[in-house]
Amino acid sequence: MSALVTKSLVKRFGGVLATDHVSLTVEAHELHAVIGPNGAGKSTLIGQLAGEIVSDEGSVHLLGQDVTRLNTHQRARLGLARTYQITQLAKEFSALDNVLLAVNARAGHKAHNFQFWHNAHDDQDAMQRADAALATVGLTSMRNTLVATMAHGEQRQLEIAMALATEPRLLLLDEPLAGMSQGESAAMIALLKSLKGRYPMLLVEHDMEAVFALADRVSVLVYGRIIATGTPDNIRSNREVRAAYLGEEMP
Repeated sequence: MSALVTKSLVKRFGGVLATDHVSLTVEAHELHAVIGPNGAGKSTLIGQLAGEIVSDEGSVHLLGQDVTRLNTHQRARLGLARTYQITQLAKEFSALDNVLLAVNARAGHKAHNFQFWHNAHDDQDAMQRADAALATVGLTSMRNTLVATMAHGEQRQLEIAMALATEPRLLLLDEPLAGMSQGESAAMIALLKSLKGRYPMLLVEHDMEAVFALADRVSVLVYGRIIATGTPDNIRSNREVRAAYLGEEMP
């Protein structure tokens, strides 16, 4: 069963066709990248997949279930987890407490359960899940560190930990390397490589070197339309793709 299938997704903003009948598939255990020049519609597409943007036409199936009419919360409950271009963290809390929030949200706890963090700390199962997520992304030593004091790359890793803490069945990664230094990028690429095969992933990313190092398949979005899908080697040598990237970096 495919992890994600979209059929002819369309989104219009006035006279602008942001996504133009986008059909793509993310297979189980696959890392599928979506690339495209600025303004191609990548952010709109990932918003449609997450349920944050309502599509005008088309359908989205998550693990065989039609989720087209489900909202963001409902899709998350079915196992869809995402990260954002701009980090979405509670910076006044520790790394551990941020992950505990994700663990408890996945467990379906009511909002009043988050009033006092010591309640979450007393839940040994939640603590174990949070520590496991932090260990997976290499942040065990920073579990008690205030998020506001963490480096940008470490905050990005923490976002991945929070996504993993929700026990995802599909990861949507929205430019996880954005704003990173060379060293931070290398660490994130290594982390995503370690997750390959464990989780199906849809990666939206501008860093072409990262895309070609990580992706099993790549779809190229231009003016809201997918012009090519294939292996990294196929995409790298595709004339139409290279033409679309004139003026931008294309390895």
